[in-house]
Amino acid sequence: MIILNLILGTLVTTIGFWILQGAAAQGIVVLWAITVGGFLWWRVRSITELWAWATLLLGLESFAWPIQVMIQLKGVSETPSQDQMETMLMAVVLGLFSSVFWIAFSYGLFKRTWAASTDATDHPSQTRPVSQPTVREKSR
Repeated sequence: MIILNLILGTLVTTIGFWILQGAAAQGIVVLWAITVGGFLWWRVRSITELWAWATLLLGLESFAWPIQVMIQLKGVSETPSQDQMETMLMAVVLGLFSSVFWIAFSYGLFKRTWAASTDATDHPSQTRPVSQPTVREKSR
């Protein structure tokens, strides 16, 4: 089951990277997919932790999108036109809103993972040791 989630998490972050890069070469997108897939394979131990990392990466990609749009529009002309300003405003509002959402969502998943791992290390077993009854010899 974790393999399916690993594939889906890698696919989600790769699509986010592809949307962020726009006209990037396919080799760069494939390299990103292999890098993210390898990182997730190496790092995660549970499905919750996998999605925590995937949503964190998606949040960082969402945060980078408005920055990239501003850099691209800055290179076109010194003073942006009204349409370019609208594009920047839309990128900033939607990018920051989605990045805050995804990063907060990943924080909740990380918190859930940390709580589960802390409970497992604090209470390795719920069984109590059984004390052996002591045998007393009767004194005569």
